[in-house]
Amino acid sequence: MLLFKDLMWFFKLEKKSYGMGILVLVAVALINLFPPYVVRVIVDGVDKGNLTQGILVKWSLLLLSAGFLVYGLRYVWRLMIFGASCRLGRLLRKQLFEHFTRLSPRFYQEHRTGDLMAHATNDIQAIEMTAGVGVLTFVDSLTTGSLVIFSMAFFISWKLTLITLLPMPLMAWSTSYYGGLLHKRFNKAQAAFSELNDKVLENISGVRVVKAFGEQEAEKEAFRILSADVVEKNIAVAKVDALFDPTIQLIIGISFFLAIAFGANEVVNERLTFGQLTQFTIYLGQFIWPMLAFGWLFNILERGRASYDRVNTLLKIKCEVFERDGVTDRVPNGEVTYQRASFTYPGTTRPILKEIDIGVNPGQTLGIVGKTGSGKTTLFRLLMREFDLSEGDLKIGRLSIYDVRLGALRSAIGYVPQEHFLFSTSIAENIAFGKPEATLEEIQAVASIAAIHEDILRFEGKYGTLVGDRGVTLSGGQKQRISIARALLLEPEILILDDSLSAVDAKTEKAILRGLKEKRAQKTTLISSHRLSAIEHADLIIVLRNGTITERGTHAELMTSLGWYASTYRSQQLESLIEEGGV
Repeated sequence: MLLFKDLMWFFKLEKKSYGMGILVLVAVALINLFPPYVVRVIVDGVDKGNLTQGILVKWSLLLLSAGFLVYGLRYVWRLMIFGASCRLGRLLRKQLFEHFTRLSPRFYQEHRTGDLMAHATNDIQAIEMTAGVGVLTFVDSLTTGSLVIFSMAFFISWKLTLITLLPMPLMAWSTSYYGGLLHKRFNKAQAAFSELNDKVLENISGVRVVKAFGEQEAEKEAFRILSADVVEKNIAVAKVDALFDPTIQLIIGISFFLAIAFGANEVVNERLTFGQLTQFTIYLGQFIWPMLAFGWLFNILERGRASYDRVNTLLKIKCEVFERDGVTDRVPNGEVTYQRASFTYPGTTRPILKEIDIGVNPGQTLGIVGKTGSGKTTLFRLLMREFDLSEGDLKIGRLSIYDVRLGALRSAIGYVPQEHFLFSTSIAENIAFGKPEATLEEIQAVASIAAIHEDILRFEGKYGTLVGDRGVTLSGGQKQRISIARALLLEPEILILDDSLSAVDAKTEKAILRGLKEKRAQKTTLISSHRLSAIEHADLIIVLRNGTITERGTHAELMTSLGWYASTYRSQQLESLIEEGGV
C-alpha cells in the first residue's frame, strides 16, 4: 500500500476523476446487493406457495433495471479511473523523457540504452496498471467485501458469517507472503528484460559490423542465452502468480463448505429460511471476487512498487549542468573567449584541459589540432555546457556562458559532432531537424554549401529519400555533409566542426571550406581536425597536447616555428602526394 502513498501527488491531481470513479464503484457495489435479495424473495415465495405472476414480473423488471443501471455505471468508472491512469503513464513518460534530455553525457556513459528504454516502457506500464487496475481492485474489493459481509451479518446471520470467515486470516498471511516473493522475482525479471532489450538494440544498430566479422551465430547464441534467462525469471514470477488463485479458491471453498454445513442446520432448526440461505450463498459467491482481487492486488502492487522504485531512482539523479538564478534569455554573440579554462572529468583526477586562454572574434575561424585525447572535443563540449569548467570562465561577447539560459546559449551554436547521427526519415527532414519550417529552397542552399546537393539529386527519391536507421543507407562522407548542412540551416553565431571533414576527399573538403568562408564571413567558426589541410586557412590555429596549448598562430607562423604542427603538416602533404601518384 506504500505505492498508493507515493502516488498520492497524482491522485490529488486527478481527484475529480478518481473521486467520481470511486463513488460510482460504491454505487455499483450497493446495487449488486439487490439481485441476491430478489432471489431470496422469489425462493421464499415458491417455498411458501404465495408467489404470483404479478410478483414475479415486478421483481424480474426490477432485476433487469438494476442490470442496465450497473452496465452504465461500469462504463463511467472505467472511463474515470482507467482514463486517469493513462494520463499518469503519459505524465511519467514526459517527465522521464524531459529528464533524459537534461542529463549530462556522463549519465549515458553509465546507463545502457536498453535499460532506459525498459524503464520508459515496461516499468511505466506497470505503474500505470497500479494507478488503474490497482485502484479499481482496491476500492472495489474493499467496498464489495465490506458490504457483502455487512449484509450477511446484519440481514441474515452474524453467527453463520463469523463461521464462514474463519479461514480468512490464513488467506491474508499467504497473500502477503506471496507478495514478498513476487517483489524480489519481478525485479530480477525486469532487469533481465533490460539486458535483452539492450542486446537487441545493440545488434540492430551494429548489424553491419556483426556481418562483416561473421559473428551472426555467436550473437544469435548470446541472444538465445539472454532470452532463456528472461523466460526463466518470468517463469519464476509466474510460479508465484500461480499460487494466488488456487490458494484463494481453496480458502473460499472451505468457506462455502462451512456455510452449507452450518447453514443447512440453521434451516432445519427454522432459524433461517431456505431463501435466506440461498441469499447467503449468493453473497458468499460475490465475496469470491474481493478475495481474489486482494490476491491480485498484492501482485499488481508489488510489480508497480518495483517499477516505481526503478523509475524514481532515475528521476532523482541530479543534473550536473544547471542554470543559475537570474540568467538571461538573450542569445549571446561576439568574441568567444576561454579565460584560464581548466577542466577535469567527474570521477577522475587528471585534468583534461589546463589554463586554456583563447580569443576568437566574430568572422574569424579557429583551428584546433592535436593528437587523439589531447582535449579538442572537450573544448567544444564545454562551450555548449555539456560539462562545466572546473576553473576559469568562458565568455561569448561580454556574457559568461553561465549567465545565459541553456536554451539561448545552444541556439547560438551549430554543432557537427565526430559521430554523425541521422534520424530514420527523409534527407530533407534530417537537414531541417533544427528548423522544421524551412523551405526546400533553403534546404537545397545549405546542402550545396555542404557539397551534398549533387549526391542527393542522384538518389531516386532525391530529398525525399529515406536514410534508414541512423543513416544506414548512406556513406560516412554523405552523413557528415548532411550533418554540416543541418547545422548551417540554423545560421548559428558559432559553428563547431568537430573533425567533421574526415570522411570526405580533399577536393570536397576544399569546396566545403570555400562555401563556409563565403556564407559565414561575419560569424565565428571553430574547427578541429586530424587532417591539417582542413584548418590551414584559419585565422588562428592552436595545437593541444595533454590539455595545454603548446603552439599557436597562423598557418604561416606555425610552419616557420618548426614544431609539431610543421612536421605533421609536411608529413601529411607528402602522404597526399604519394596517394595522388597512384601508390
